[in-house]
Amino acid sequence: MNRFWRTFKLGVRSLGLHPLRSFLTILGIMFGVSSVIAMLAIGEGASYEAQEQIKALGSTNIIIKSIKPLDNRQAGEGNQQSLEYGIKYQDAELVRTTLPNVKVMVRSRDYPQEVQYENRLIRGNIRGTVPWFPEVSGTKMKTGSFFGHIHEEQRHNVCVLTPDVARKIFLHEYPVGKILKIGLEPFTVLGVIEQKVGFKREKSGTSDVNLNTIYIPISTSRSVFGEEIINRTSGSFSREKVELHELQVQVDDTDDVLPVAASIKRIMKKNHETEDYEVVVPLELLQRARETARIFNIVLGSIAGISLLVGGIGIMNIMLASVTERTREIGIRRALGAQRRHIVLQFLVETIVLSSLGGAIGIGVGLLLPTIVTRFSDQTTIVRPMSLILSFGISALVGMVFGIYPAQRASKMDPIEALRHE
Repeated sequence: MNRFWRTFKLGVRSLGLHPLRSFLTILGIMFGVSSVIAMLAIGEGASYEAQEQIKALGSTNIIIKSIKPLDNRQAGEGNQQSLEYGIKYQDAELVRTTLPNVKVMVRSRDYPQEVQYENRLIRGNIRGTVPWFPEVSGTKMKTGSFFGHIHEEQRHNVCVLTPDVARKIFLHEYPVGKILKIGLEPFTVLGVIEQKVGFKREKSGTSDVNLNTIYIPISTSRSVFGEEIINRTSGSFSREKVELHELQVQVDDTDDVLPVAASIKRIMKKNHETEDYEVVVPLELLQRARETARIFNIVLGSIAGISLLVGGIGIMNIMLASVTERTREIGIRRALGAQRRHIVLQFLVETIVLSSLGGAIGIGVGLLLPTIVTRFSDQTTIVRPMSLILSFGISALVGMVFGIYPAQRASKMDPIEALRHE
């Protein structure tokens, strides 16, 4: 141990003779380690957000969505269009009665309507749904309460708002108990849900939480707004009949999700001539997201690892130059009795000190970078302890691997030839 300690001090002292060169070598490792940590943190954060959004849909849920057929969208050169598509109540009844593993079902119907309170007016998405919608969708109440079975059975004009609607319509007023107009009908506000981040409907198949959504009982929506959506613009008129825009099916266990989803697809395919629906399985999306995240992290880690490779090449370059500069010193040490392993150990100590010090500083910078990214870009970043251990371990390993060749080259010098070197 005493001999090793002397060799260690000698190696550190040698590095101190060229502080600028040592500092620049440390920088290469530092940037490599910090980039590995930062990139993995950003990748983990993006993966976490995606997985949390999918989990919010429920791992035991299956979502069926009405989709306007593509040929119908492109049809209608004239001034009038009449379309009928999407999920029907008959589909919901077939799923409920034929599949024993279905635990609960949520029906939803959307209507674009103007929402008014006093002199404030917004364009909102009115979603008719069932009282147990919050339990199945994982929606929580921010204030007030969701409508209940009595409101549904008696078709009461009550509604629940998203925070964005409450802020736009009521500004700083407390919304619960207030009466607003949806279309021409007055509705009493029962509560405001907590906003949760969702996916845009046109970009993915998952259920979204529209910022301007207002929830009302589905029985009320049918009696007030009917089954048709009528759009009038200058010179054109269109009518769309959609019984249900969305059907959420919850099963008993995650093991039943994929078989039930396959059965639902068969039922829907049998009852629909055109593909005017989409079956979304959050469990499948979650599995894909995890696999994508794993590949994404490997790619990011590989890119950042190139920085460590460059830093290691820098260490080798510096140590080879150091061996040339210290040829006479090596000859003297060999002449005084130092063995090859002592020379190898001395140069390895220097490379490991450089890489370890660079790795330690890189960890500090790597912890700081994700914090800066989160603060200025609102991007979630997650630093895993394993990424710190991995990046520091790789930096030390890089120093050792890239230091072996210069150390062996120094140890193989002939002492007599080394003493003659000027």
